[in-house]
Amino acid sequence: MTETNLNLNENTSGRYGEYGGQYIPETLMNELDRMAKAYDHYKNDPEFKTELHDLLVDYANRPSLLYYAERMTKDLGGAQIYLKREDLNHTGAHKINNVIGQALLAKHMGKTRLIAETGAGQHGVATATIAAYFGMECEVFMGKEDTDRQKLNVYRMELLGAKVHPVTSGSMVLKDAINAALQDWTKRVDDTFYCMGSATGPHPYPLMVRDFQSIISQESKAQLQEKTGQLPDMVVACVGGGSNAIGSFANYIDDPSVQLVGAEAAGKGVETNLTAATVERGSDGIFHGMKSMFLQNKTGQINPVYSISAGLDYPGVGPEHAYLAKTGRAQYVGITDDEAVAAFEYIAKTEGIVAAIESCHAVAYVQKIAPKMRKDQIIVCTLSGRGDKDVASIAKYKGVDIDE
Repeated sequence: MTETNLNLNENTSGRYGEYGGQYIPETLMNELDRMAKAYDHYKNDPEFKTELHDLLVDYANRPSLLYYAERMTKDLGGAQIYLKREDLNHTGAHKINNVIGQALLAKHMGKTRLIAETGAGQHGVATATIAAYFGMECEVFMGKEDTDRQKLNVYRMELLGAKVHPVTSGSMVLKDAINAALQDWTKRVDDTFYCMGSATGPHPYPLMVRDFQSIISQESKAQLQEKTGQLPDMVVACVGGGSNAIGSFANYIDDPSVQLVGAEAAGKGVETNLTAATVERGSDGIFHGMKSMFLQNKTGQINPVYSISAGLDYPGVGPEHAYLAKTGRAQYVGITDDEAVAAFEYIAKTEGIVAAIESCHAVAYVQKIAPKMRKDQIIVCTLSGRGDKDVASIAKYKGVDIDE
């Protein structure tokens, strides 16, 4: 595996057009400044880069497979479909890529405690995993609603030695977990590193997360060139806050022939209030330390959001996604719960892969678009994680009680 490129699309300002920046309490500004300077230093440090590379290869099981989905391709009858298998990583999702990078930075900064927010629980599991590996204390904040629908991941985090805090404020989902984590961080900045799971928040988080996740597209680009000698015509990935998608897009942004598509959680429908389709329904605002696009009312208050997917149940997108949407470089499409559940079953029966319900939003879009494309065209679809965690909730959604 080639060394991870941590200077991709260099951006030291923390701005993506009008989006990004730092809108954060004064108590955290000095710490963010220290973090930004530390990252700017260590991303160019040969020892840090070697340690990161070795952990990605020897611990996280990279490079992940780029898999030709032959049966899907034949069944849909259009474009050739390749699946970037982040579900095969250690801990079962793309989250480990970013967590290894941030935890390694925390270690070099002398921090001994990691905190994290989590929705579906995969980021929490990854953080708890690397905290155990480095011998660090770990606490994870998770909305009470999400702890109920992702009980397996709660147990996994606790098994790994983390303390899980069910957050009962607000809607008790991902945005509330972020609020709780930020509040905790203000009290213990000296020994604590907030390991942000998505490409959101104040600078330098969107930059760091994009860089650490860019290994996805760095690999897929090289792997597809080796297999086919060409670039994909389209890259598709699911989008909540957007770490998986920005990592899937990063190394293709400067390739105008590659169409970039983010599949958002439309919930019960983009036209309803039970949705999390930020780009399609949202507007510019400031929340969680950044200027970006959010689902909010006319006075700027964040609206409740809904998705069957705990990992996509967020009322905003990262600032780089907002920029890509505004400039037209990437397209964002809403996928409903029903469509995602149908895709969950489809990819299981067609390719023998139980994929995360988050990932199945991207799969659902591939089902729609592939038949409309030529057979000599190529789609790369990122499977952000595996679906073990979702089986019980999908069964319930289908009216099956597997606990009986």
